Amino acid sequence: MDQLSTGLADPEHAAHAWGRFRAILKWMALVAVLVSALAVWLVGQSLGEFYWSASIATAAGTFFTVMMAAALMGLVFLSSGTGHDEQVEDPLKGEIDLD
Repeated sequence: MDQLSTGLADPEHAAHAWGRFRAILKWMALVAVLVSALAVWLVGQSLGEFYWSASIATAAGTFFTVMMAAALMGLVFLSSGTGHDEQVEDPLKGEIDLD
C-alpha cells in the first residue's frame, strides 16, 4: 500500500478514525457538563448568591473551554493515529543543522 492510500484517504480507515474521534468528544461532553456544574457550584459557594446570568456565563465558559481542549487534542490524536503526521514532508530537511 503506498502512502496516498493510507491514513484518512482510505474510507474504511477514515470512518473508524472519525468514529473514535466522535466517541472521545461524546465522553468529553459528559465530563465538560460535570466540570461546568462543579464550577458553578464552587463559584456559588465562594461568592454566595449571584445572578443567573453569571451562572450561565460560568457554565458556558467552562463547558466550551473543556470542549475546545478536547477537540484540539482529539485532532492531534487523529492526525497521529492515522499516519497523517508521517506523510508530511519537511521542505527544510537537510538545510538545518541541529548540532
